Amino acid sequence: MSDPTHHPIHHEPEANRFETTVDGETCLLDYRLDGQVMTMTRVYVPPPVEGRGIASRLTRFALDHCREHGLSVVPRCPYVAAWIKRHDDYEDLLTQE
Repeated sequence: MSDPTHHPIHHEPEANRFETTVDGETCLLDYRLDGQVMTMTRVYVPPPVEGRGIASRLTRFALDHCREHGLSVVPRCPYVAAWIKRHDDYEDLLTQE
């Protein structure tokens, strides 16, 4: 079992996702982009690598990307919405649809 913090996260804009591979398992955060608004639709971490903070790392990476590129966020994914509530320093990225 490897440490998930050592696995790089990649932005795959052609697939509308951020992803990383941990122990051979692809973990991802899917989104839709409409102009300057990124709607985050799903975070998926396969069961064999759950509970290791990977979803949190993907979410923070995606939100940092939005901040760096001046994008607003709509958290359609319940995990992302809950994560932002726990990390209120990211609430400034939220927008209404």
